[in-house]
Amino acid sequence: MELLILILSGLSLFIGIVALLIGSFGLIRLPDVFCRIHAVGMIDTAGASFIILGMVIYEGFTLVTVKLLFVGIFLFFTSPIATHAVAQVAHTMGVAPVGRNLTKRPFAKTTASGRSGKGK
Repeated sequence: MELLILILSGLSLFIGIVALLIGSFGLIRLPDVFCRIHAVGMIDTAGASFIILGMVIYEGFTLVTVKLLFVGIFLFFTSPIATHAVAQVAHTMGVAPVGRNLTKRPFAKTTASGRSGKGK
C-alpha cells in the first residue's frame, strides 16, 4: 500500500512539474502579453493543483493535508483573478494583441447619408 502511495504521489508531482515547465516555455515563446497570461494562468493553476495533490496523497489525512487543501483552494480562485487583472491593466494601457484583430470591420466607403456603399 505504501508503494502505491509513493507511486501516485510521485506521478502527481511529476505531472505538476511538467505542466509548470510547459507553462514557462509558453511564457517565453508566445508573442504578446495576452497569449502569455492565458497560457501561464491555466497551466499555473493545473501545475500547482497537481503538486498539491501529490503532497496530499503522500502526507495522508493530517492537519498538513487540510492546510494544503486550503492553499490549493486559494490558488484555484486567485490565479484566474490575477490573470484577469493583468489583462485588464494591459488593455487599459493600450497594449494591442499581436496578429489578426477580428473586432474591427474592414474599411468601407461611406455615402453622404452615412451608410456604406455596399449593398445598394
